[in-house]
Amino acid sequence: MARRIRIEVGGQIVHGTLSDNDTADQIWSILPIETSVQTWGDEFYFGIGLSLDEAPDARVEMKVGELTYWPPGNAFCIFFGPTPASHSDEPRAASTVNPFGMIEDDVAAFKGIPSGTRILVEAVEP
Repeated sequence: MARRIRIEVGGQIVHGTLSDNDTADQIWSILPIETSVQTWGDEFYFGIGLSLDEAPDARVEMKVGELTYWPPGNAFCIFFGPTPASHSDEPRAASTVNPFGMIEDDVAAFKGIPSGTRILVEAVEP
């Protein structure tokens, strides 16, 4: 059964689906998460107090709407456009991240939401 999450930030609400991998399992186990986002280009990231190793499928090239975990920062990341590390319009992480899910909705509304904005990530019951 798919594990779904709800993300609320800056008055925007989107839903996502978690992958079937260890990183997703660990993130799922600590939900809900409520904190403030930091921005890096068109990426939100926020510390979640979870220390995980780099996964075998870790990478830097991302897709718009991808959910990842950044091991050096113990952070949950949401990519919604280019970052300072991007070579063109694609999202690119600062260093390798563990992919663990994807947002199902349009994330264009995330553009312009400033650092310090409250975010809530919670499980959606089936």
